[in-house]
Amino acid sequence: MIDEVDKKILNILQKNARISNAEIARRVGMAPSGILERMRKLERKGIIQKYEVRLNPKALGLVLTVLIMVKTEERVGSVEIGYELAKISEVQEVYFTAGEYNYLLKARVSDTDALTELLRKFGAIPGVKDTRTTLVLNDIKESLALDLDRVDVARAGGKKGARKGNSQESEDIS
Repeated sequence: MIDEVDKKILNILQKNARISNAEIARRVGMAPSGILERMRKLERKGIIQKYEVRLNPKALGLVLTVLIMVKTEERVGSVEIGYELAKISEVQEVYFTAGEYNYLLKARVSDTDALTELLRKFGAIPGVKDTRTTLVLNDIKESLALDLDRVDVARAGGKKGARKGNSQESEDIS
C-alpha cells in the first residue's frame, strides 16, 4: 500500500530521478533517513523499478522513430518471437498485442537505409510473417510518467507490475 507521502516522493522522482534524498526530504517535510527507507520500500515492492538516463536520440543521429506491427506464425499465446525481436538493439519497446498482428514495436534508426536493415533483421527471425511500418513525423508526447493523482492509494502498492523482460526508462517531465 502506498500513501500520500509515497505519492509525493514518486512524483518528485518522476520529474528528476537524480534529485538527492535530502532535497526530497526538504520538499516533503521529512528526515532524509525516512525518505531513504520509503524509497527502499517502494523499490522492494516493485513500484520503483529502476533509474535510467534518458538520452536525446536525435542528438545521437537517431532521427527516425518508427512503429512497426509484426505478424508471426507462432501458436496462440506464444511470445518467443517477441523476445527475439526485443534483442535487436534498435528496438526500444515490444508489446504483445491482440488482433491481426502479434506485436507492436517502437524503434529508432538513423535513416531509411537503417530502417531497411532493421526490417531485414526481423525477416531473418523464423516465424516472422509480415510487418507494417509507420514513420513518426513528430514526437508530440513521449513519457512513462504516471498520473499518481488517479491512483487509488488504498489499492496501490501491493502488486508488482513488472513483466518478464519489461524495461522502462526514467522520464524527465519538468
